[in-house]
Formats: sequence, C-alpha cells, structure tokens
Amino acid sequence: MTPRELLNSGAEKLGISLTVEQANSIFIYLAELKKWGRKINLTAIKDERDIVIKHVLDSLSYLHGFVAAPGLRLLDMGSGAGFPALPIKIAYPGISIIMVDSAKKKASFLRHVIRTLKLTETEAIDTRTEELPARFLSAFDIVTARAFSDMKSATAGGMPLLKPGGFMVLSRGPEEKINDQDLVTAGVSLEQRIDLILPYSNYKRSIWVFRKVV
Repeated sequence: MTPRELLNSGAEKLGISLTVEQANSIFIYLAELKKWGRKINLTAIKDERDIVIKHVLDSLSYLHGFVAAPGLRLLDMGSGAGFPALPIKIAYPGISIIMVDSAKKKASFLRHVIRTLKLTETEAIDTRTEELPARFLSAFDIVTARAFSDMKSATAGGMPLLKPGGFMVLSRGPEEKINDQDLVTAGVSLEQRIDLILPYSNYKRSIWVFRKVV
C-alpha cells in the first residue's frame, strides 16, 4: 500500500473522506516537514508510512472528540510541527485555527506551511500559552494539545482559553489518567474517553474530551 493509499484508506476508517486536493495538501505539508527537518528538529519519525499513521492519522483521530462545524474556533497548544492542527484544518477548511508554540523556529515552519498551502483563517503564534493576550481568553470552542505536558497541566493551561461549555480534546496513551480533584481544580468535567487503535497499526490511543464548566 502506497503512503497515499494508506492516508486515504486510514482516513476512511476514521470516518473522514479526503478529496484529492486535500490529500495533495497533506503530502505537500509532509514534504515541507521533511525539508525543514534537515535544519530544525520537527519530528523524530522519519519513515513516511509511520509519519502518515503516527502523525497524520493520529491527528485526524481527534475528530472523534468534536463535530468539525464551519466557523468553529480551535486553538492548538504546543503545536510543534503542526499536529494535530494542520491535518484537521486541511480536512475541514471551514474551521478557524490558531497554533501556539514557544519555539520561534517551529512557528516559522508553521507560517511557511500556512503560506504554501494558502490556508485561510489560520495563524501561528510564537509564545507560551500562558502569555497569550487577553483577547484569547474564553475565545475558543475547542482547545487541542498533543505533546503538551501531562493532562493535568494541559487542562489547567487550556481551560482559560475556552468559551463556557467549550471542549478540550487530548490524545494520550491508554495508560494515562487524571484524577477527579485535578478536574475540579481545572474547572472541567470529563465528557468522554474514546479508546482506539490507529488504522493499519497496533498504536493504541485514547481521545479524552473535557468540557469547561466554570
């Protein structure tokens, strides 16, 4: 199975149908990831099949945690190389995306991809999440985080950015947990946990969905 076949079939197994143009955009993105990766550390995974499964399909699995409606505002904390935000944006271009990463070189890469793919309503900001301007507080429907610390820190950091009733969606290994007191402290409730295995792999993930309650 070619990487393109793997992407299209894997996305279908996750309930997502990619157009030819969207698949093309993802592979342009991955080509830029490989090119920039020679200069800065963007991902330790080099094999294209593994990148499709462990980065792109893993990113698309976040869509089990929320409905990707047009006009939705999503902020991704600690975006790094752009996972999960960029695959989500490519698959659902009607979503507004803000990516935040404190590493200036990584943010530069994200801006390069935004320009290359001509993505609208998409922005990359190089700062720490807790240093975002006040206009970002209570401004987002969805907050995502992939490699951003543990769940306790992620929920505590993400909740101020969510609108009341908004959702934080995290993907973690099945062994990770969060206790009830941490949820109370963060001001969230656990709405659901979705356990899955990424297509064409034995890679187990858990999608955790938290709702802002204060």
